[in-house]
Amino acid sequence: MFDIIVIGAGPAGLTAAIYGCRAGKSVLIMEKSGFGGQMTFSPKMENYPAFTSVSGSELADRMVEQAMAQGADVEFAEASKITKTDSGFMVETDSGCFFGDSVIIAVGAKHRRLGVPGEDALVGNGVSFCAVCDGAFYAGQEVCVVGGGNSALQEAIQLAENCSAVTVLQDLDRLTGEGKLIESVLSNPKIKVIYGAKVTEFIGKGELSGVKYTVNGENILLPVKGAFIAVGLIPEAGRFADIISTDERGCAIADEGCETSCEGVFVAGDCRTKTVRQVSTAIGDGACAALAACRYLDQR
Repeated sequence: MFDIIVIGAGPAGLTAAIYGCRAGKSVLIMEKSGFGGQMTFSPKMENYPAFTSVSGSELADRMVEQAMAQGADVEFAEASKITKTDSGFMVETDSGCFFGDSVIIAVGAKHRRLGVPGEDALVGNGVSFCAVCDGAFYAGQEVCVVGGGNSALQEAIQLAENCSAVTVLQDLDRLTGEGKLIESVLSNPKIKVIYGAKVTEFIGKGELSGVKYTVNGENILLPVKGAFIAVGLIPEAGRFADIISTDERGCAIADEGCETSCEGVFVAGDCRTKTVRQVSTAIGDGACAALAACRYLDQR
């Protein structure tokens, strides 16, 4: 029985674990795959305080080291359900059940897909969501990035370091990322932006050979071996909708205190209702959720 079970080991979950441990609580971090969450997909972060430039992976490693040093336990398992019990909560996972007096949901979000023909079949065979992970496979080749926000622009910049050419397919008439990222993309001779481009199909048998898209009603085929999708994220808190309230997108409904509709269950990071989703705001959520959980435990 743990005082706090933290579901998710991104910046929100790791921060919650650090704060919980420092308050003298026993903390279990539950993570289905790897530490760091979406942060690990950022090759270079230049807006995180105290670092002129730092990779998401490096920041994640430091957070994990700190959480472990504070005494947090770790279980690699995927949580599927939270049930309220007489003594607290039971968290069901693919490797058994775990029990805690309180729960902090920090499951983050997953990559949004386009839902077009060929996408699912070619994920891992030319279609990717991570330039840091897969970009090296396409060194010296032409690739494309689908999207026009911060994530897409970061992907394009990363890919341009080793790829011969990068085409950004943006379905709007403008890029929507930060000004400095837009400036970097537009000034890079290796990167070309096509506006109003709506992807309709990924082409290839066994591996990607091209991307079909439309512009002003015209069908165009872009021959590329690699396509990187960066069109946003889908919150993953919806799986716990039987115990907490969620909105239509699957975000856990919570105020700035990170308290959910179920007493004793808290939420932090990208999976909750909020207007800004950044590493720094996830960290703030983690601290708030942990402190709220500690108050809840102390007042029981």
